[in-house]
Amino acid sequence: MKGKKTRFETEVIHAGYQESQHHGSLVPPLYQSSTFTFSNAEQGEKRFAGIEEGYVYSRLGNPTVKILEDRIAALEQSEAGLAFSSGMAAVSAVLTDLTKTGDHILCSQGIYGCTFGLLQMYEEKYAISHSFSRMDSIETLRKDIQPNTAVIYIETPINPTMKLVDLEMAVDVAREKGIPVVVDNTFCSPYLQTPITKGCDVVIHSATKFICGHGDVIAGLVAGKKEWIERIAKTTQKDMGGIISPFDAWLLLRGLKTLPIRMDRHAENAQKLFAFLKNHPKIAAVFYPGDTEHPDYHIMKQQMKQPGGLISFEVSGSKETAQQFMNELQLVKIAVSLGDAETLIQHPATMTHAVVPEIERKKMGIENTLLRLSVGLEAWEDIQDDLEQALAKI
Repeated sequence: MKGKKTRFETEVIHAGYQESQHHGSLVPPLYQSSTFTFSNAEQGEKRFAGIEEGYVYSRLGNPTVKILEDRIAALEQSEAGLAFSSGMAAVSAVLTDLTKTGDHILCSQGIYGCTFGLLQMYEEKYAISHSFSRMDSIETLRKDIQPNTAVIYIETPINPTMKLVDLEMAVDVAREKGIPVVVDNTFCSPYLQTPITKGCDVVIHSATKFICGHGDVIAGLVAGKKEWIERIAKTTQKDMGGIISPFDAWLLLRGLKTLPIRMDRHAENAQKLFAFLKNHPKIAAVFYPGDTEHPDYHIMKQQMKQPGGLISFEVSGSKETAQQFMNELQLVKIAVSLGDAETLIQHPATMTHAVVPEIERKKMGIENTLLRLSVGLEAWEDIQDDLEQALAKI
């Protein structure tokens, strides 16, 4: 709709695509080509020199991928987007671009296990250090910023403890020092949270999760200012090569069309299952942003549309008790991803965060009895029945 800002539910279907530019095809075409031909040698020269716009080679740009990049930019309300072969390819490209030897990265108190592993590699190989902050107040954040801090890296909600960070507060402190704020928005998707509108500089997604929604794509997405996106596309992404395939981009465009409907169902189911888990005698603790007793509930209300589709909880007992409970489940699948149609459960201490040393896991709040539940799209009653029968056996 030209000249009119449309709503999210419309943008996920139409943003970044003009049928008239693709022979009237209602569905964005799949340009499954590694390279593109030139009309003549001079045109090839102009495109490589950046004088003429156009496609050259799919590592440098592809029409199907471009539609996806423009769509995520519209959904995140940013200037531009960039697609990668995985969420970690996106994280790696962003942090590599924003840091140099001797810099420091300040992280929220808890991050994805592979992001932790990447930061360890940076420290060992390139002397780029990192540390963790609770980020629970302006004073705490100011204290934890170091003279060489180059990036503030935030997960909110944090994986898997479901702690939240006040993004506007973090941005206010970062602006004092001129430090960019990077947010991993995977747990929310742009339907539930748009960090750019809170003043953050860069948003990252493991598009494998809610954006795909069907468990059949590995991909990453980044959104931010146009000038920065163009720079990272021409340098870090181009030269390190973590590009998405056109077919995976096409699948993500298809998945995005149902994102609002899916997220509403994930959140609705999660709310009902939270109420069940909260009152179960064999559950020691439940961590869910929609809990009115959650210490960060007020942050959820101010920066998230809904609490989301993930619940973490601790079973009473030991690691073996938690594993026994998982093994008794029948409908719920044991798997480490999230955001799929299927309900998934995993044990962070031995799975997604196994790379994190135990002492660090404890500081993050990851106990051996902690489980993370990605609530799917099944009937919530059936999910609850499965959880109930498994709990009865431990």
